[in-house]
Amino acid sequence: MSTVPQSLRRRDGVRVLVAHAGVHGSTRSIAERIAARLQEQGARVGVLPVEEVGDPGEYDVVVVGSAVHDMAWLPEALSFVRAGADLLAARDVWLFSVGMPAAARGPWRALVGREEGHVVGGLIDELHPRGHRLFSGVIAPEHLTPTGRLKFQAMGLRYGDYRDWPAVDDWARHIGREVLGSGAEADDTPD
Repeated sequence: MSTVPQSLRRRDGVRVLVAHAGVHGSTRSIAERIAARLQEQGARVGVLPVEEVGDPGEYDVVVVGSAVHDMAWLPEALSFVRAGADLLAARDVWLFSVGMPAAARGPWRALVGREEGHVVGGLIDELHPRGHRLFSGVIAPEHLTPTGRLKFQAMGLRYGDYRDWPAVDDWARHIGREVLGSGAEADDTPD
């Protein structure tokens, strides 16, 4: 059940913050896509880098995403959620992470499930979010250090754009239906 008060669950009344932390643009692009889908459903949405968020208390719903580096959220994203943990725990919160699960092949694919639990394990306990998704982003050789490129190649990973826009859209629409209620525009695709 949504914690957004019934009086705010109008299509034009719910204020949603989509905050993000990233380095190369994948997380920002996914955050912007989530915001666009929520706006289409009637939410008033602000999409900002975590370091530019003034008062998250101005929003009824918060979606926070971070790039994943070395199996962890970026420090600025962790600082944002930990600094506002009490406030965020009292709101509807969704989390998303942007890593590279789709770049993995062979036996490395089996590690993807473990990565998700490791990345957000403590945040789940702190914030009790309504949901979390691990999306893939874009990975190019220039995004990695020389050592990182060697590790990447040794693991048999592939460079490329792995953003799954239909999955992002479906998840964002799911959030919209949850916070805006049955009046939100919806499609019949599963979450």
